[in-house]
Amino acid sequence: MDFSMPKFLEILTIVGSRYFILAGIFFVISYLLLRNRIAKKKIQLAFPKNTDYLREMAYSFSSMVIFAMIVTGVVFNPAVRPYTSIYSDISQYGLAYYLLAFPIMFVAHDTYFYWIHRMMHHPLLFKWFHLVHHKSTNPSPWAAYAFHPLEAILENGIIILFYFTLPMHVTHVPIFFLFSIIYNIYGHMGWELYPKGFNTTLIGRWVNTAVAHNQHHKYFKGNYGLYLLFWDRVMGTMRSDYDEAFDQVKSRKI
Repeated sequence: MDFSMPKFLEILTIVGSRYFILAGIFFVISYLLLRNRIAKKKIQLAFPKNTDYLREMAYSFSSMVIFAMIVTGVVFNPAVRPYTSIYSDISQYGLAYYLLAFPIMFVAHDTYFYWIHRMMHHPLLFKWFHLVHHKSTNPSPWAAYAFHPLEAILENGIIILFYFTLPMHVTHVPIFFLFSIIYNIYGHMGWELYPKGFNTTLIGRWVNTAVAHNQHHKYFKGNYGLYLLFWDRVMGTMRSDYDEAFDQVKSRKI
């Protein structure tokens, strides 16, 4: 494989800086600056230990290394790139397709994640792929990419799927995964940002929330979605106590 180390380090720096800056902002604000003021609004009232934060950061870094290796080995490998659907001129497919690709990626990634997530919860696979992530039973923003290397490879399979199926402009994946890491950090942060009652609104009942994902980490079962709760509701894997938990968290007084 024609592997470019400078390009790998460049991608790793970009991905790593996004993770550490964004997760760091969430962490500093909620776990340090406003900790005492908003502690009673935390989804799980206890706080993780410092060793939990370090474990989450270490595994997240290894996941980012794998991500950078995959992107470098596909996008910037002259032996592989000609077989991909990557293009660099927006006019080749038009602005309408360029914009439409983002919601397509959103739905595709949410679907891909739900099904591989459920698969990783199978007893034969769980300890080999997903146990590391579930060591964060009370996750923090640093848990966003805290995967075992085998899970990291599987999680990043969506990149391969994108690059070998949909026409992908060179900016599609970087922009989309900027949104993805922000939402991923929110899902693990430990506080609910959506307003009280959002979970029962016409749109909100289909949107994954920090409460929903926190329940998944706490109980290991149900609420498998990434951005949406669509597949959970359709497949009957939505936790029956979700609405009660959401309302309970949002009803606490500071």
